[in-house]
Amino acid sequence: MTRHILVTGGQGQVGLEIARLTWPDGIEVQLPTRAELDIASRHSVAGYFDRHPVDAIVNCAAYTAVDRAEEESELAFRVNGEAPGWLAEAGVPIVHLSTDYVFDGSKSDPYDIDDPVAPLGVYGASKLAGERAVLAGGAPALVLRTAWVLSAHRNNFLKTMLRVAANTPRLRVVDDQRGCPTAAADIAEAVRTILIRMMEDPQAPFGVQHFVNAGEASWCELAREIFRLSAARGGPVAEVEAITTTDYPTPARRPANSRLSTAALRNAYAIEPRRWQLAVNDIIEELLGPPVRNQGTDA
Repeated sequence: MTRHILVTGGQGQVGLEIARLTWPDGIEVQLPTRAELDIASRHSVAGYFDRHPVDAIVNCAAYTAVDRAEEESELAFRVNGEAPGWLAEAGVPIVHLSTDYVFDGSKSDPYDIDDPVAPLGVYGASKLAGERAVLAGGAPALVLRTAWVLSAHRNNFLKTMLRVAANTPRLRVVDDQRGCPTAAADIAEAVRTILIRMMEDPQAPFGVQHFVNAGEASWCELAREIFRLSAARGGPVAEVEAITTTDYPTPARRPANSRLSTAALRNAYAIEPRRWQLAVNDIIEELLGPPVRNQGTDA
């Protein structure tokens, strides 16, 4: 019997990586276009369930324009806050992706899954509303918070650094915000592990979990690692100047501490995240190819 997994946001970073995964026999992954499923429309969501068999859901869809959300709060709350609840109404296992932005960043240590939430802006508040809607929806639900998502696809910090460095020899990058750079591909693999178990084991843990790659960095440290790996492949390189958050004001406030603890996830699902440097290396390699050998070395 075929089991059908609906993946919303299939054209985002994590959705694209989920589409690349190999799934067990008997599982069919549905990746509808926005024309087929408009997450911002309750009518569209209900209509999709009427037309398609769905045995489990991965909700990757989100309004992610953090700064613009301050002006488009209604849309942000509809997509991030209300739509997850509409999906949960299907009554099937659901993994819902969320964010470090539900925290205010004031904690000195990595955030645990049960730490108090206190979003600083509309984006974080709308994502927190979505968490609560999913968990209150009555379906077996797991909220998976992640942070600093990177991949070879779509727009993200890594690709921005490479693009800007192609024409700018010196960049100023914030050094007083710390987080856990995380590969979308690794998030996708974690989602697959979690969802398959949720589909097969009614006693599988649910609730809130965190997934990020191991280790931590500031944006400045991440940029320098990106350029170190790029240089080894003959790619774009720039000198990185460390600046403070106050030197780079934005409409929405960012958490100074975006580090998330994955201890609970290791205990619940035996998922052991790899170090972020390895994840970033794989993305750079996908974009730029393998390192270039030093001239004069023997084969």
